[in-house]
Amino acid sequence: MRIRTILGRALRYIFYGVPIQVTKAQIFYTQPSKQLEGKKIIITGGGRGLGFSMAKKFIAEGAEVLIAGRDEETLIKSANTLKCKYLTLDISNTNEINTFLQKANELLGETDCLINNAGISLHEQDFTKVTSETFDQQIAINLKGCFFMAQKFIALLRAKNKKGNILFISSETGATVDDRPYGWTKAAINSMTQGLASKMIREEIRINGLAPGITASEMTGYDTEGNLFSGASPNGRIYLPEEVAEIACFLISDISSCISGQIIYCNNGKTLNTRW
Repeated sequence: MRIRTILGRALRYIFYGVPIQVTKAQIFYTQPSKQLEGKKIIITGGGRGLGFSMAKKFIAEGAEVLIAGRDEETLIKSANTLKCKYLTLDISNTNEINTFLQKANELLGETDCLINNAGISLHEQDFTKVTSETFDQQIAINLKGCFFMAQKFIALLRAKNKKGNILFISSETGATVDDRPYGWTKAAINSMTQGLASKMIREEIRINGLAPGITASEMTGYDTEGNLFSGASPNGRIYLPEEVAEIACFLISDISSCISGQIIYCNNGKTLNTRW
């Protein structure tokens, strides 16, 4: 959990006392039905958080999964837990992408699905706190790396005349105005998702986006087992990665074969009213 998050909660406790309410989530899961059987899936940023939860769900549904990320120690631990393959990848270094995809294909066979999940938020207070370095870092990972990963993956599918699936993990911030790089990158990802989808659907390559609200993870500083209360959310709580993974599973399954170019918001309609 980030120090700033901890200090912020401590100050709120000092000034306002205990939270108004303690909220836990009751999550309902679809029973595994092997709806992803035969699919070979790459998940960037798959070692923790939402990426890990998606990998767990996809494997339960019969998919073969490879997780990727920069932290090899985390990847090894997660891969052992999930019983899946892994490769290290710094997605901000676009020169690594071709080699990474070649290795992934060797490990999985011919991959047919990419989950573009890798991303960071540096949680700047406002635009005055953004530096050239933090700006470049977020653009390089969230946007540039994401684009070139999709570009190279599509090239692999085309070379084999193979249909496939790409899911971009965006954010609810992509639908609203923002003064910080994280929000800008997610807005750009939404446009990228729909632009690429319009180009690729005739080649049977479906491309969609998934835009969660604040989800409990190491990056956001919320514990999945802790208090999920959030007065800023329409339903009064933070979301769990497992429930977002359920929607991701649907979007890459053949059940959703008629859906492409869509941004699915998992935030109980918060983006419908930006004054919330």
